[in-house]
Amino acid sequence: MSDNSPSTPSTPNSSQAPESPFHRGEQAVQSRLGVRESMERFGNRVIRDHMPEQHQKFYQQLPFIFVGHGDEQGWPWASILFGEPGFISTSQDKLLKINAKPVSGDPLADAIKPETKLGLLGIELHTRRRNRLAAHITGASGSVIELAVDQSFGNCPQYIQNRRLVTVSADDEPVTEIAQISTFDQQARELIAKSDTFFVASHFNKGGHDASEGADVSHRGGKPGFIRIDNEKTLTIPDYLGNNHFNTLGNFIENGKAGLLFVDFDSGHLLTVTGRVEILWDPEQAQHFEGAQRLWQFHIEKGRWLENGLPLRWQFQQYSPNTLLTGSWEEAEQLARAEREKAHWLAYTLVNVERESSVISSFYFAAKGHKASKFAPGQFLTIKAEINGVQQIRTYTLSSAPGDELYRISVKRETAKTPQHKNGVFSNFLHDQLNIGDELSAKAPLGAFTYDPLVQRPAVLLAAGIGITPMVSMARHTLIEGMRSRYTRELTLISAARCSNERAFFDELQQIAQQSNSKIRSFWSLSQINSSLKAGKDYHASGRISRELLQAVLPLADYDFYLCGPSGFMQGMYDIVRELGVRDARIYAEEFGPASLVRQHDAPSHNFHSLPAASEAIVEFAQANMEQAWTPQEGNLLEFAQAHGLTPEFGCRSGQCGACKTKLLSGKVVYQSDFSYPVEKNEVLLCCAMPAAEPGQEVVKLCLDL
Repeated sequence: MSDNSPSTPSTPNSSQAPESPFHRGEQAVQSRLGVRESMERFGNRVIRDHMPEQHQKFYQQLPFIFVGHGDEQGWPWASILFGEPGFISTSQDKLLKINAKPVSGDPLADAIKPETKLGLLGIELHTRRRNRLAAHITGASGSVIELAVDQSFGNCPQYIQNRRLVTVSADDEPVTEIAQISTFDQQARELIAKSDTFFVASHFNKGGHDASEGADVSHRGGKPGFIRIDNEKTLTIPDYLGNNHFNTLGNFIENGKAGLLFVDFDSGHLLTVTGRVEILWDPEQAQHFEGAQRLWQFHIEKGRWLENGLPLRWQFQQYSPNTLLTGSWEEAEQLARAEREKAHWLAYTLVNVERESSVISSFYFAAKGHKASKFAPGQFLTIKAEINGVQQIRTYTLSSAPGDELYRISVKRETAKTPQHKNGVFSNFLHDQLNIGDELSAKAPLGAFTYDPLVQRPAVLLAAGIGITPMVSMARHTLIEGMRSRYTRELTLISAARCSNERAFFDELQQIAQQSNSKIRSFWSLSQINSSLKAGKDYHASGRISRELLQAVLPLADYDFYLCGPSGFMQGMYDIVRELGVRDARIYAEEFGPASLVRQHDAPSHNFHSLPAASEAIVEFAQANMEQAWTPQEGNLLEFAQAHGLTPEFGCRSGQCGACKTKLLSGKVVYQSDFSYPVEKNEVLLCCAMPAAEPGQEVVKLCLDL
């Protein structure tokens, strides 16, 4: 939709279905991607056969406009026309005049004649406003082009970089030099490589008079490097989430050709090319390109380099917020490499520490010499450090969002409650000994306690103490994805802390809630409340999170619940939520330590308990090239492996985190307790599994990839 408020279109005759504003190619793409029905309803409301008053005023104030057309051979071209504001004028809502000539060497000059169909894009780079027109030429005289409007609609400002226009006197500009090209030469490659913006023209005309047919020109933006130069003839370009009109891709379906226009905003040079296109619907290479829904390739046929083509310059101001959520091909390759190396220990540097409360601090880590792996909100980071001469490994939940540049873990300082206990070794090391610039090792994030911000169902996050860390990640990710996808999942976060001094992320969550336009809400329950705190602002309830608090702040709806905190809190919250009628399958929990949540299952959760444990077994550790005899007295497979000198990774020891997941090369296992981390038939969670008895075998054999 436009960033302008559209006027209300006329109501069609209720006895006759309105003609579709989309042609068959656009419809085919919409059907393929599951938005056909909704876009038909939406399109008939926002795509008009006239310009609303706001659009008329918008075009008349522009100093330039982009134009797309198809030449006599059907090749599309993208162009730019410019002049003093007012060079575009409207006398009524269906007529437009443009008083400008194409720049020297632009193929548009040969197409200015009656009935030529044009696509027009009006765009203000400094305000990031844009609107689109489909029109046809009704007359041309001198430098004046007269147009009749076929379709008019607005576009959202996604991926438009903010630039300020600087006009240069045309009298001071050198003469335009024109060079014909059929490949991407060095000069073209340099411009494309640094570009964060280009314009794409497409064309579909089966010879009829449907308003949906004709030419189109559209804006494309991304980080520099978002266009991959495959060779001297081919570019590969990501297609991001847009308005679901699919005007460009729809034209590609019907006429697999495109025209690209690159503007050198610093010098006024223009690169205009035309060629063939190929849509890559499900490419594996897009898997690691942040924001890419699909890809398309452009194969150049011919083009022109127009040096000194424009007496216009633009000063870069800032990237679009949506652009910052996307990637580049260099980043995609780094992420692919990180995926291949996710089982390896890699170096990370501590770059910042922030105090979140009297007992919790956040530690920010930057990947050193590699790209940090992507993760899902709620997952944890496994880190390793040598402390007092002993190698220590711990897992800490990430409190950053997947789109953040740095990994952030937020750690509570664990102090001994009695003289007989010791302070937390790793937590105190982080708080007292790790300094900015120090390095430690980490593996790629893991964990099954994850959250999808695009689910069409509200969610409730219940947290206590340090259990708030995955919830902050989920809330941040919900806000960021809402900006990217234009859908913000309704999210209610209810947190408990002993007192305001121990309450972490209060300000950050307040800011997230404000930026979400109330889609995300944050409530706090404190056990100790001092007189300086204001009810309803600094806290919302006293004591523990109760059934009454949930009923007070949650409207009647079907929710997903996420729980994280100490064992007693987890069990209490689970029992309350179940009493409120929530199905077990809708309750997700992150659990700390060996204690596991006692669930009331709606249905059997696993079928791994059907076999009894073996009375004895031979366990082979394939990587260590070692076999050992096992009996039930030696415990689960994690304990057994550790007893024989192996050091498999582990975290929760209760089947919740998945850190100890290992490939099962042969044999069968049985689980002595329930678990929540998903495993396949050829995988085993060492921390809660034992060799399973097999009928007819007195001594069973098991082979693990350790």
